[in-house]
Amino acid sequence: MKKQSDLSRLTGYAGRHRILTYLSWILSVISALLALVPFWYIWRIVHDILEVSPDFSQAKDIINYGWSAVAFAVLSIIVYIAALMCSHISAFRIASNIRKELLRHIASLPLGVTEKYGSGKLRRVVNSSSAATETYLAHRLPDKAGAIATPIGLLFLLLTFDWRLGLLSLIPVALGFLIMMKMTGKDMEQKMEQYQNALSDMSNEAVEYVRGIPVVKTFGQTIFSFKRFKASIDNYETWVIAYTKTLRLPMMFYTTAINSVFAFLIAGGILFTRDGVTNELLLNLIFYIVITPVIGTTLTKIMFMSEDAMIVGDAIKRIDEVLNEKPLSESSADNIPQNNGITLEHVSYSYDGRRNALDDISLSIKPGQVTAFVGPSGGGKTTLANIIARFFDPQKGRIFIGGIDIRDIPKKALMDKVSFVFQNSRLIKASILENVRMAKPDATREEITRALKAAQCLDIIEKLPNGVDTVIGSKGVYLSGGEQQRIAIARAILKNAPILILDEATAFADPDNEVRVQQALSALSMGKTVIMVAHRLSSITNADCIYVLQNGRIAESGTYNSLIGQNGIFSKMWKNYSEAAEWKIAKEENI
Repeated sequence: MKKQSDLSRLTGYAGRHRILTYLSWILSVISALLALVPFWYIWRIVHDILEVSPDFSQAKDIINYGWSAVAFAVLSIIVYIAALMCSHISAFRIASNIRKELLRHIASLPLGVTEKYGSGKLRRVVNSSSAATETYLAHRLPDKAGAIATPIGLLFLLLTFDWRLGLLSLIPVALGFLIMMKMTGKDMEQKMEQYQNALSDMSNEAVEYVRGIPVVKTFGQTIFSFKRFKASIDNYETWVIAYTKTLRLPMMFYTTAINSVFAFLIAGGILFTRDGVTNELLLNLIFYIVITPVIGTTLTKIMFMSEDAMIVGDAIKRIDEVLNEKPLSESSADNIPQNNGITLEHVSYSYDGRRNALDDISLSIKPGQVTAFVGPSGGGKTTLANIIARFFDPQKGRIFIGGIDIRDIPKKALMDKVSFVFQNSRLIKASILENVRMAKPDATREEITRALKAAQCLDIIEKLPNGVDTVIGSKGVYLSGGEQQRIAIARAILKNAPILILDEATAFADPDNEVRVQQALSALSMGKTVIMVAHRLSSITNADCIYVLQNGRIAESGTYNSLIGQNGIFSKMWKNYSEAAEWKIAKEENI
């Protein structure tokens, strides 16, 4: 099947506004041709002046010619403005539709895919890539149509009055065009892709760095502690400097070529006037000196249009990369699990296709059981919790809830079964009421108030200016990490799903908030199947079963007492944890 061009792809998003894109090109061509008419009137003015010289009072038509030139110049501007109005309306609609499709598609993708890209890179695709198409369609394409029409009209003018001077004018144009083709060839396309990659990496790392500023401030670190961010900046700097040096000579020759038209015309004028100067030759020479700067302007426009076309091609490639990511399969069967038991059979998953984050995991969690995942960092704890919630599907193996493969459970039914409290819960810029109501859109204020009370949030509500209707993030209203966790727990309490996944829910809570968070989690966990990802081992001593994960595999499993008795990985982890806790207490006593 023939590959669809970038322009066809873009205009496909325009809908009924597509005709405006084509109309903008037509109007731009008309504007470009109208803009050349004043030059003909200038030629007529100079002609009449030379004809009556030195008695200039005899040149009676020059005023009419002058006003005619102004009229055509104004008409050209009006037509060009109309062209830009048409192109902008269409471009805005296209950019808007691209953003909408991207966001709809991203919302349907599993969490594993969004984590693979990173929020900074996805933000850049949604905002910057779509904005690149907007600039291209709104400005560059109409200008391109005009830039194509202008040389055709110029060629007619250049060869009509004096073909010899016209050909001399075209020599530097040809040289400039050849140099421009060299600068904007295939090699330039590859460099543009590298440039966009460097920008995307820097954007992604910048977002992660900003998120980590609290850590930087807490531990008195500097930007150099974020090696990946600094490396992305250094990589961008190295690339830009090398790229600039590569184009330095070609750009110098190009600028010299397109500005050397006068040199060729002067040389031609000297050559053609060896036998004397005629009024006709002088007239044509003056006319060519006036009109030839348009050539350089047009060529420069074409060069920047070629660069923008590459930027748009790269933008579409990045947009397609996201759109080609497959959402999770949807089941049409009405399969509703009858209990909350969870079973994994030989589950494996890899983020990069090389190393397994999960490697042949098999386990069973009974309904109402409290299960904890612990282990060294990078062992696969969070990945295992996420894959149970079907944030992504395993590459091998199957996962069952209530005896039904989660791929055969409708998405809404699965989400109704599972609630989450992450280690870094995020609240949207809305009222606390609306943040909690996200879990149950039809919930009443009374239900939300009960959920907030169960989540130990009443002290938060009391200190806010408008209570539950206070908008977070506006007018200096912000919550601490522990307070945000409690609001997130209230959201989970309101949802009241039978399966609860807690991913380090007390990680960012201070001592006072941690007590309240633990009380809220106790209220939330009653009667539910609970999966806990924990680093604070003291919080999982009463778990019905603890799984110790190492290198993506289950290294040990059992209750707290049985694992301590094994004197294995968990026992060593508990010893290290206890020593760290004792050291902390001793330090606080000495303060």
